[in-house]
Amino acid sequence: MTRWDLLIDKTDLTRTQLGPSQAPRTDVLAEGQVLLAVERFAVTANNVTYGAMGDAFGYWRFFPAPDGLGRVPVWGFARVEASRAEGIEPGLRLFGYLPMSSHFVADLVRTRGGLVDAAPHRAQLPPTYNQYAEAPDPAPTDDHRALLRPLFGTSWLIDDFLEEAGDFGARTVILTSASSKTALGLAFRLKQRGVAVVGLTSPRNVDFLKGLDWFAAVAAYDEIETVTAQSPVVIVDFAGNADVVGRLHRRFGDAIAHSAIVGATHWEAPPDDAALPGPARALFFAPDQIRKRFAEWGAEEFDRRFTTNLAAFIAGSPWLTLRTLEGADGAVRAWDETVRGAAAADTGLIVRL
Repeated sequence: MTRWDLLIDKTDLTRTQLGPSQAPRTDVLAEGQVLLAVERFAVTANNVTYGAMGDAFGYWRFFPAPDGLGRVPVWGFARVEASRAEGIEPGLRLFGYLPMSSHFVADLVRTRGGLVDAAPHRAQLPPTYNQYAEAPDPAPTDDHRALLRPLFGTSWLIDDFLEEAGDFGARTVILTSASSKTALGLAFRLKQRGVAVVGLTSPRNVDFLKGLDWFAAVAAYDEIETVTAQSPVVIVDFAGNADVVGRLHRRFGDAIAHSAIVGATHWEAPPDDAALPGPARALFFAPDQIRKRFAEWGAEEFDRRFTTNLAAFIAGSPWLTLRTLEGADGAVRAWDETVRGAAAADTGLIVRL
């Protein structure tokens, strides 16, 4: 199959199928449309969060799929294969939000800030995800960009939010799913600011996290009741596991200054509606912080600050290994490893087509 979509069962993210591409042939593009051929993308726990929260936050709506199925968004590079959009020529290479597909269609228009997909079905979705940046020539850092720009972007924005809030007066920040790349980025930033970090993770990742020297303490999930931390504490939940968060709230109770919901890497964990001690949990939504800082700093200053901090994280992460998988079968393997939690914490998965 040369043109394909990787389709995910919305009710069970482990169930996938390769279907023929829904992208039209080049000779039937509508006015204003472009056909993009996907070049490469990263698959991470962040994409599992997109699937787990796909209905609640609209992630399934970016790239339509047959009923009951979805195309999980990823970040990567694509090239314009055919165009009926003004000012968009074949061969143009872009970085941005893509489906796990060989091809997709966008209604690209040029703006002062770059290019935007103006398709009607994306109009009500967060504009951050509709923007594409020109990437004229492949660069040695492209795989790092696909992997880390969205992940560390969220890390940096959470840290920015916490720093502006004076860390809510906390002396310790506790991270769940601490081996996820986004949690690692936040741990890196907090360590730089001198904030103590406690990482919670699965037993197989404990030694890896301890070896980074970014954490004041690391514990497995079955050790939550014995975790010690200087109070007050902030909880940043990347796991989305109600049992884990409930145990943390019962452990620290009124010593919790803020409890943030970010991700859902433990997407299969059952919900828990029981009332918890401590403050109500609050959703952190990165696009909201982006809009705030764009308004205060401007896009150019935002990009300058982010690029500087991303470069520092990459330079400070010699442990990170990139692993490349090829084609449609590689996309299936990358998703399967990630959604089942089998991907190694020190490895980034890149799919090249």
